[in-house]
Amino acid sequence: MSSLTIRPATAVAGTIAVPPDKSITHRAFLLGALSGGPVVVDAPLDSEDTRATLAAVRALGAGVEGDIASGRVVVSGRGVRGLSSPPVIDCMNAGTLMRLLTGIIVGQPPGEVTVLDGDASLRGRPMARVTDPLSAMGAAVIPADGGRPPLAVRPGLPLHGMVHRLPVASAQVKSCLLLAGLNAQGDTWVHEPVPSRDHTERMLRAAGVDVMERDGMVGVQGPVPGLRLPDLRVPGDFSSAAFWIVAGVLRGDPGVRVTGVNLNPGRTGLLRVLQRMGADVVVEPGPDVAGEPAGHVTARAGSILQATEVTADEVPSMVDELPLVGLLGALAAGTTVVSGAGEMRVKESDRIATVVELLTAVGVDAEERDDGFAVRGQMSIPGGEVRSHGDHRIAMLGALAGMASESGVTVQGMDAAAVSYPGFADHLRAIGAEAA
Repeated sequence: MSSLTIRPATAVAGTIAVPPDKSITHRAFLLGALSGGPVVVDAPLDSEDTRATLAAVRALGAGVEGDIASGRVVVSGRGVRGLSSPPVIDCMNAGTLMRLLTGIIVGQPPGEVTVLDGDASLRGRPMARVTDPLSAMGAAVIPADGGRPPLAVRPGLPLHGMVHRLPVASAQVKSCLLLAGLNAQGDTWVHEPVPSRDHTERMLRAAGVDVMERDGMVGVQGPVPGLRLPDLRVPGDFSSAAFWIVAGVLRGDPGVRVTGVNLNPGRTGLLRVLQRMGADVVVEPGPDVAGEPAGHVTARAGSILQATEVTADEVPSMVDELPLVGLLGALAAGTTVVSGAGEMRVKESDRIATVVELLTAVGVDAEERDDGFAVRGQMSIPGGEVRSHGDHRIAMLGALAGMASESGVTVQGMDAAAVSYPGFADHLRAIGAEAA
């Protein structure tokens, strides 16, 4: 387990091209495996999570050429119903992979049971939100005790479409059910209390699938005859860009600019929160990339931030960025409250608990609540030592806290950042922060 000490910075500046989007990379590899021909994926994210997805695609029998590290991978798909069923697939830490893959495997031809397993963190994440609705469609998906991984998935059972009403909006659960619906008889509809990110729907449409919308629901009509994903280039990951946007808001002079980043409205709720808080953030829209809106974002310090409230209807569009709201709240006037965010408890860590623990450890007045947290602004962060708990976003949050602190922060377990952002520490130094 590595540690990194980040010293206070009075001003940071620079231009950052963030890593490619993890969510889109996952989906490009998986839909490539279902495609009726080869798919070129340019600029995929090279991370532990996406390497796990590429290994899973190979295990399912799809062809893979090229090296993810080189920035170009060709996936030769075997069709919507042409994948094999290996005995075990290791999803490592990738919850997106496990949930989407479950929806894909249940629709494959009859074969042996495939066990989807992962690391200790993934084994602690609940899976009933996918196993229960898939079982209602006729699938056989058996979790371990407590409804958690590993999952035993049997392909080949007849699936029937149905209407799913999700109690909590989740792009992963929605995507799993739509992917299962590709091979189900009849219509599969998913209703969410509020819309979540729509990367899967956009990519399915690009592959020729008729994705339906009606009365606040999204659906597919199965069984689809096939799909053909076009070649694509993965845009920058907004969840990674969010750290530099916040760094710019807190210490940017003359500013921090992030280029070529995905600007899907289902992902950019943080920008709307920053606007409410009075931050100086400028968005420059650019051409679409891989069917997704993209552009550049510049953030500058100087504005006095005002506390805000983030409510349940905003959570799906910024669930991965909510830890950053806690850090912003520490340096805002008033009390910042996040509620309706129980989803944070079932991420790579219990992010409600770990965010509050981190903020408290660096001298911030933060309070844990059942479905969120409250942070009382004090206009300064003293500093201290924090733990990442093996969670990449908590590790990076600690680094930004150090940059914005009075005396610095040491992050224990900084290597967790490699799950989504292997070069994070290098980019932190590139904008002028001192980290060693």
